[in-house]
Amino acid sequence: MEEKQKIQITEDTDVLTPLQKLNLTDDFLFDIATSDLEACRIMIELALGISIHSIRWKEGQKVIHNIPGKRGIRMDFYVEDEIGRIFDVEMQKRNEGNLPKRTRFYQALVDAPLLERGEKGFDNLNPMYIVVICNFDLYGFKKYKYTFENRCEEEPGLIMGDECKKVFLNTKGKNDSETEKSLIDFLHFVERSSKESLPQECDERLKYLYESVEKIKSNEQIGVTYMKMEERDRLIREEGVMKGQEMKLIDMVCKKMKKGKSLQEIREELEEDMDTIRPIYEIAGEMAPDYDTSEIFDKLHHSDSIE
Repeated sequence: MEEKQKIQITEDTDVLTPLQKLNLTDDFLFDIATSDLEACRIMIELALGISIHSIRWKEGQKVIHNIPGKRGIRMDFYVEDEIGRIFDVEMQKRNEGNLPKRTRFYQALVDAPLLERGEKGFDNLNPMYIVVICNFDLYGFKKYKYTFENRCEEEPGLIMGDECKKVFLNTKGKNDSETEKSLIDFLHFVERSSKESLPQECDERLKYLYESVEKIKSNEQIGVTYMKMEERDRLIREEGVMKGQEMKLIDMVCKKMKKGKSLQEIREELEEDMDTIRPIYEIAGEMAPDYDTSEIFDKLHHSDSIE
């Protein structure tokens, strides 16, 4: 006897993290915090151990478009300092793979608009830093900081001179004795952005970041915006889950139709209402023997919208 199968709709169990509990590793808090140029300047200084007098938004944009039909990029923040150095800083909470190639792609798209059509030289390509703050150890050597620049394989001391550095920071580093305390404190605060993570004696710049984060967390209007965005994202996730479950049901109906099962047999075996199975059965019957589940899904919902 064929085993009965049942599609169950599971409730969304995601629990909303309160705004007050967010860390800088969370997109929403990082995006709000880095709308402040001074906070951006401080993050760059602490991340790279360099001094910057002032910065400005690079062309006032976070999005760089590619040629039509090709992929563009959206950067977390993208600024230029007073001597022309460009900084693209990204927050990466999870390791989703291919971060090194992603930085290669970012460099290409950031560089492209710096030169005008017909410009012969390349002197206008500014020095560039691409900084990725990771909430994980990308390379596994327990370093707080991994810095890369192009060098000659035959002469390791010979730097290529393209003036581009890629820096991956790791909030979970362990090489404290080799790392500046200001960077360690900064990365620990990024990971846990609360008063408890703020050392009693710490860099004044880090105190500025802490105070900035606290102001964001206590702002009622920002709290309302956060709740609305989270609700929207939750609904999108729910819609995706529902579609996946419906596609699975369509697929199961089609498989049983291929075996010659009747409408009544399919309904009983799947333990679903006739009103749920009948529309799938009828539309799938029009598409036999191919049974394209995506097309069946589209037709089901097209007919719903017409009604």
